[in-house]
Amino acid sequence: MQESLTLITDCDLPGDAAEQTLRAAGLHAVRAPETSTETLASLGADAEAVIVQWHRIDGALMDRLPNLRFISRLGIGYDMVDVAAATERGIAVANTPSYCIEEVAAHTVAMIMAQGRGLPAYDRALREGVWKPVDARPFAVRPSRTTVSVLGFGRIGSLVARGLRGLGFRVLVADPYAPEQAVRDAGCEPATIDDAIAAADILTLHVPLTDETRHLIDAAAIGRMKPGAVVVNTCRGPLIDEAALVDALTDGSIGAAALDVFEVEPLAAESPLRTAPNVLLSPHAAWYSPEALQDLPVHAAENVIRFLAGDEVPAIVNRAVLAR
Repeated sequence: MQESLTLITDCDLPGDAAEQTLRAAGLHAVRAPETSTETLASLGADAEAVIVQWHRIDGALMDRLPNLRFISRLGIGYDMVDVAAATERGIAVANTPSYCIEEVAAHTVAMIMAQGRGLPAYDRALREGVWKPVDARPFAVRPSRTTVSVLGFGRIGSLVARGLRGLGFRVLVADPYAPEQAVRDAGCEPATIDDAIAAADILTLHVPLTDETRHLIDAAAIGRMKPGAVVVNTCRGPLIDEAALVDALTDGSIGAAALDVFEVEPLAAESPLRTAPNVLLSPHAAWYSPEALQDLPVHAAENVIRFLAGDEVPAIVNRAVLAR
């Protein structure tokens, strides 16, 4: 392991915890100063592993890294990695699925409650001198009379669903991969995606971004929702067609939205989401806590250490490659 090289393609996190973790295990690490293909190919010519945050890792780049065996993603989603291309080349891909489960679930519930109880509108009204709790924001949910549809019942979605049930909400869960009994054991009701969208007073998204889920919430899906429904997304921005959402917010067919993630990040200064009515925005911050910030680069590096040592890496997402 002494000669093994890990290339860190990009990382906007402070510090060098990933490098320190790798070096403590006897591995060499190099962080690219920028992400041009030529720079990555030159620095990573001998790399057996890559740690990536946002840069696109496609088959063409993999072919420029002839010794590459493993890709570790700094984060839960891994849509920036062409997993099919990696599998074809015998390269294992892993994410870091456990570093911020509590944080994202808490942020999601906070956004649901903030919009469900009208907190942004109340705050604006009070600052403007208006003391009218009914007129300022007439929409305010009673949990027991409110249906929240949770799309996706993985680590985060299931925690959100359980938390909302604890607050008294009726919770529908749409996830074709989740056992119905597990959903029922959480006090929730299994539903199809179409039924969950149509029944939702509040819709929250917790599914991976794939070709099938891109623009899962488009104009057609929004058209099937209840008038005045609330849409919450702390997962992946491209799950929602933002243009369709802005139209629905503007014409009032959607009551409110709460978004932590966006189709293009950072959110452009001229994005109509910034001026759309009844929108609560945060800057892809649902993952953050000091503890999560500490854990993320360490978990990504530990994936590399385990893989290169021949140990089990539970977070590998293309496990078929291990049979080769």
